[in-house]
Amino acid sequence: MALTAGIVGLPNVGKSTLFNAITKAGAEAANYPFCTIDPNVGIVEVPDYRLQKLTELVQPKKTVPTAFEFTDIAGIVKGASKGEGLGNKFLSHIRQVDAICHVVRCFASDDITHVSGKVDPIDDIETINLELILADLESVEKRIGRVEKMAKQKDKEAMYEYEILAKLKEAFEADKPARSVEFTEDQMKMVKGLHLLTSKPVLYAANVGDEDVADPSGNEYVKKVVAYAEKENSQVIVVCAKIEEEIAELDDEEKAMFLEELGIEESGLDQLIRATYDLLGLATYFTAGVQEVRAWTFKKGMKAPQCAGIIHTDFEKGFIRAETVSYDDLLAGGSMTAAREAGKVRLEGKEYLVKDGDVIHFRFNV
Repeated sequence: MALTAGIVGLPNVGKSTLFNAITKAGAEAANYPFCTIDPNVGIVEVPDYRLQKLTELVQPKKTVPTAFEFTDIAGIVKGASKGEGLGNKFLSHIRQVDAICHVVRCFASDDITHVSGKVDPIDDIETINLELILADLESVEKRIGRVEKMAKQKDKEAMYEYEILAKLKEAFEADKPARSVEFTEDQMKMVKGLHLLTSKPVLYAANVGDEDVADPSGNEYVKKVVAYAEKENSQVIVVCAKIEEEIAELDDEEKAMFLEELGIEESGLDQLIRATYDLLGLATYFTAGVQEVRAWTFKKGMKAPQCAGIIHTDFEKGFIRAETVSYDDLLAGGSMTAAREAGKVRLEGKEYLVKDGDVIHFRFNV
């Protein structure tokens, strides 16, 4: 799918520690051919209980999970939009990602200094948001300079674009990101073409101390982040980067025991990976046979031939039908044969919108 999420955060918030955990827990790059991975890019497998259940049902020779990329974005300080610190590098990297995972420090520690001298997660969030807004404002103002003259001459396309740019400029000057501005479906197409930093979807990773892992509800910093995120319809995942880095070193059995000792059912990292996957607009379909049970990533809204093309371009070119059953119906039946006898297996055509959890066998002819 070639979609990637960027991890951002101020210095000493746990960003690099969390990225290290992701890298250690991730798939080896060698499993994914033709993919040159930079040092700041980590491939991470998407945890999915359905894949394990399908493996138990089919008992294939091998099982292959799906994966996507996290990019560790260069650190940021105030003034990044003007090139301060590693600002230019930060902005160039963030332009290349499709979604933002914003790590926010929600723990106090005398051993780890904060860049501002005090722990204040909302100030941290607004520092980064403001730098992105200022960078977008500069881009929009440059664009307005080019479009305004044509708009004054009553050029319809220029007038249409000028209206959108003026609306964005007003939002930026009020310290509001592009994603907070309402546009029609047609206007959104033009907004997407501007490649604005603040139009990217965001989720917040509240990094807590190990004492708050089992029950973060009493953490005042987390409460503030949740309240802030709710205003912009963003999600918050609570993690302890330090513990996640330790967990990433363990095998599955040791990991389960460690989580049980901590009093939690699932690691924060697994929750974060799934939430980011969803934020990117991604979903999973499966292929299941004796040779291999495999999870495949597709973009929500893709049709059956496009999804077939993810496996191989020949599948899309010669697409005939998609023999499809939902994961739930297959598990309820206990086998593909039983699901077919129960009338749960469907033959879908070229216009079928693939759903998350579909188990598909593609029929094609080249």
